Amino acid sequence: MNSSQTKYISNGILRALGIIIGIALLLLFLFKISSVIIYIIISGVVSLIGRPIVLFLRRRLKFKNSIAVILTMLMLLGVLIGTAAMFIPLIKSQGENLALLDFNQLEANFNFLIKEINTYLNSHNIDLFKTLQDSDILSKLNVNAIPDLLNSVLSMLGSFSIGLFSVLFISFFFLKDSKLLEDSLLVLAPEQKEGRLKKSIEKIKSLLSRYFIGLVFQISILFIIYTITLLIFGIENAFMIAFLCALLNLIPYVGPLIGGVIMMILSMSSNLGHDFQSVILPKTTYVMIGYTIAQLVDNFVSQPLIFSNSVKSHPLEIFLVIVIGGLLFGVLGMIVAVPSYTAIKVIAKEFLSGNKIVQKVTKGL
Repeated sequence: MNSSQTKYISNGILRALGIIIGIALLLLFLFKISSVIIYIIISGVVSLIGRPIVLFLRRRLKFKNSIAVILTMLMLLGVLIGTAAMFIPLIKSQGENLALLDFNQLEANFNFLIKEINTYLNSHNIDLFKTLQDSDILSKLNVNAIPDLLNSVLSMLGSFSIGLFSVLFISFFFLKDSKLLEDSLLVLAPEQKEGRLKKSIEKIKSLLSRYFIGLVFQISILFIIYTITLLIFGIENAFMIAFLCALLNLIPYVGPLIGGVIMMILSMSSNLGHDFQSVILPKTTYVMIGYTIAQLVDNFVSQPLIFSNSVKSHPLEIFLVIVIGGLLFGVLGMIVAVPSYTAIKVIAKEFLSGNKIVQKVTKGL
């Protein structure tokens, strides 16, 4: 091997090492600013939701762009504040019911509920109470952990405040200058591909705006059904419980399960002090039947209509995409699966329109 070959191999190795180090530094940098990336992504979603409102105010009501954006941001902020305010009575009421700050009362309430359940189950030859007593669950509660919990809550509130301000600030400029994000992406594209990329971005913005608006309608339908069910059976704080459980539906497949457990627990805790067999069990059962009906309406009516009309994808196609996203990236992957898949489809149709598979998948897009 002569010196030129050795030099060529050495340069190749050094170049490869340089690329690896560069990629590692880039990944480290992205990890360090992950919070900022999350803020930008959330702001992008907020701007897509607010985009139809801005367009309506500008085109129909003839508002100036800045005023339309400010009014839209105030509307979205009002919805957020109103949503947060809804949960204050729920937390207060459930805190009083369960006596969260009085561990003796908590133990008494818990034991009362277990005894009622045990009385009912004993009639079916099931001894649950003895098993729970042997496990000694309440003795494991650590009162000294409360200060640490409060510190964690305060820290979380501080982070939330910073995040909220950042999202509002970025969202305002995304809405005010709709080309801001688009121009940032176009910088990364070759000049000969800018036209296609610009067309793809506009299509993605349109589809995702419709998708997120569709999700709002989906949550609204569930909220109405949940509220009616809870009000019929006299559950306290029906509006707040219904909204919380409807909101959890944003997490595909996992969210409805969590929402069902929460609704069951809150329905039972709202009736503490009543007879288990004649009041708590029947009411909770009827509430869960209503919850199941709402989920059937959502799975077989609302979701297919939203997905087919907003992102132009078949429900089975969406199901597989969400499952794959969950397997690869967990719950977060399930949430972002549909928007990401929609963006990939639009870009593939624009740049790989000659491919037979792409033509089949993007048919009707």
